[in-house]
Amino acid sequence: MEEQEKKLYTLLVYSENIAGILNQITAVFTRRQVNIESLNVSASSIPGVHKYTITAWCYDDQVVKITRQIEKKIDVVKATYFTDDELFIRETGLYKLATDIVLANPEISKAIRRHDAHISEVNPTYVIVMKSGKTEDILSLYRALDAFGCVLQYTRSGRIAVTRSTQEQVSEFLEQREKFETSK
Repeated sequence: MEEQEKKLYTLLVYSENIAGILNQITAVFTRRQVNIESLNVSASSIPGVHKYTITAWCYDDQVVKITRQIEKKIDVVKATYFTDDELFIRETGLYKLATDIVLANPEISKAIRRHDAHISEVNPTYVIVMKSGKTEDILSLYRALDAFGCVLQYTRSGRIAVTRSTQEQVSEFLEQREKFETSK
């Protein structure tokens, strides 16, 4: 039997805005001993509903079980999982660079332009560079800048993602739930 490989999955979880729900969601990952790679929580396009974008490396059967367990939580409206090709994904990277090294080496500015990044601030001590894109693009710029020895600090945001479908999947679910509740 062939051994299965872990894949990077993105879970989109919609919940009501209730205190403590994040703890319940992350506890599902902890119980399954799956590490969360990135986590982003924000309001969704539906009033009163928050969207959690969670990435984790896991096996196919694990992601199915984790998603089912999360969806069973009382305050969770909908939970689904996706692979990268099913989503439009973006992250932001911030790079704090030593100004003196940047000014002394024009190749650094070329690398920033080549990676389609933007210089947001320059002062005598540091230069702030910002890059939005896919994870690989953010990491590629980091590696390029790090090779010059100019990186003072680096951070990357959690992933934000939308499905490639025309509406959020939770919209249909909420419409059906509303019809059911009004028919009672």
